[in-house]
Amino acid sequence: MKKFLEDIKKDIKFKSAGPGKKLTEEASAKAEAAQSSSSAKHNRYVPSEGSQRAGAAALARIEQHPRPKVHTSQDAIRNQVKRELEAAALTDKEKADAAEGSKVPVIDPACLSVSGVYFTCPLTGATLTKREREVHIKEAILMRFEEDAVEASVMMVHTFNKDREKVKAAVDIISKYIENICKNPTEEKYRKIKLSNKVYQEKVRCVEGSREFLEALDFTSIMLPVEGQEEEEEFLVLLEYSPDALELMKERRDRMQRGEPVRAQLDRQPQAFRASPNAQRFELPPEFYNLTAEELKKEQQQRSEIVDKNAMMRTKAMREKEEQRERRKYNYTLLRIRLPDGSLLQGTFYAWDRLPVLFAFVRESLVDGWQPFELIAPGGQKLKESEEVALAECNLVPAVLLTFAWDAAVQADIAAAGGKSPALLKPELLETIRTLS
Repeated sequence: MKKFLEDIKKDIKFKSAGPGKKLTEEASAKAEAAQSSSSAKHNRYVPSEGSQRAGAAALARIEQHPRPKVHTSQDAIRNQVKRELEAAALTDKEKADAAEGSKVPVIDPACLSVSGVYFTCPLTGATLTKREREVHIKEAILMRFEEDAVEASVMMVHTFNKDREKVKAAVDIISKYIENICKNPTEEKYRKIKLSNKVYQEKVRCVEGSREFLEALDFTSIMLPVEGQEEEEEFLVLLEYSPDALELMKERRDRMQRGEPVRAQLDRQPQAFRASPNAQRFELPPEFYNLTAEELKKEQQQRSEIVDKNAMMRTKAMREKEEQRERRKYNYTLLRIRLPDGSLLQGTFYAWDRLPVLFAFVRESLVDGWQPFELIAPGGQKLKESEEVALAECNLVPAVLLTFAWDAAVQADIAAAGGKSPALLKPELLETIRTLS
């Protein structure tokens, strides 16, 4: 390959005018001959040479194997992942030091209502803590280069970069590159991207995964002479532009435009419990609170003042403002639903999850989830499945016991017809039923 690229450079001739630079027919012929040397190159279902290079480079980040000798962003990505791992380790130490310094009482894990907040990686199915999820997903995406470099680079662009405006700008520029090539496939100037170009530097290079995507489209890194300069510069050059290749490029552009960030999904940890007088007792781990250890200590001190504070005359606006502040303290909420037979169903939710999410969770846990039912909050408030209201806005944070009730009219019809009361929880939940401590 190295010799082939050197031959390409020797065969490239530029017109004196500058803008009309073109690959000579001889150079193009060599390029096409090299590209067609493997029949797999033309099979869209087999990773191309560009895809294999992108995959090898991505895997090198994790495995720290020698990378292909091309100018890419691999070093920056590897260093970033390393920094994230080190930062995560440092965060753990800081949390431990903070907990020790604040002297917040440490709760015995055996007494916790739930061991923690966990997430599921949609790519691997692995169960992760909040600290592990981001690094794990990045590694899973990088490992995916071996199977599909296009899909992996699309995930990389939309997941590794937090600034959505920058991602959109980069995707728009890349889409423009592809559009120009498809409209003018024989124009060599559209099939070359000068990496020192201002637009590329400011809009594309800064977005992780953009280079990998272009390489997965079969752009090849080539050092080419530039008129008026002694030193050569790096270009990404598309050597193959057959009709089939152009159609495939359009399809891959569409995949990039439709791309979405890969996010770990909250593991609701559904758990059934036997009837218990301790149903309203909750001991939550620190992850449920949007507070530091020091803030938790202060929160405990303030609880002793609640009775006095409630005795004060406050306006409705003052109470609502204070309630909003209280709700913002929580990231997650632990909800228990007491069923008609006294047994309990427990699940973890985001504080901003909406009521339809809660009702869907309950339905999925029931044998006859199709039947209408009600959920009643403390104080007798009936929750409405159709209302798009956040759990926090319903004061269902940080932990609440709800009451489940079948629709009375439907149950009366079933009884009149001689039917039996429906079964409650699904067998898989009953197999792991526990007793509250």
